[in-house]
Amino acid sequence: MPAAKIRILVAKPGLDGHDRGAKVVARALRDAGFEVVYTGLHQTPDMIAVAAVQEDVDAVGLSVMSGAHNTLFPAVIDALSARGADDILVFGGGIVPEQDLEALLAKGVGAIFTPGAPLDEIVQWIHSHVKPRSLAL
Repeated sequence: MPAAKIRILVAKPGLDGHDRGAKVVARALRDAGFEVVYTGLHQTPDMIAVAAVQEDVDAVGLSVMSGAHNTLFPAVIDALSARGADDILVFGGGIVPEQDLEALLAKGVGAIFTPGAPLDEIVQWIHSHVKPRSLAL
């Protein structure tokens, strides 16, 4: 029986229209052997949570470039929790000032990768911290 693949939803919450980084990360994750679903631009936290549950993902990667990270990251975590999916790990990247990192991690964000983070660092973090939820059944 083949090993279960880690499934990751990559999403762009809010009104931010800059998705090049999200697409680069999504492709790198796919090339590393993960199953990747990209939701596209302008997703609400609820839309992201619904897609994560429907797609049965193991993690959600958010890209926030708009400065709304302190609102959007926790809102996605809350939306997942409201759907009984608080076992889906949320991580992300984008323009997040260093002074905001600790508070986001304390609110349940697994990791934040800022611009310039090597793609292999993101891949290795996922390998170390994300396990297929299907194996927990």
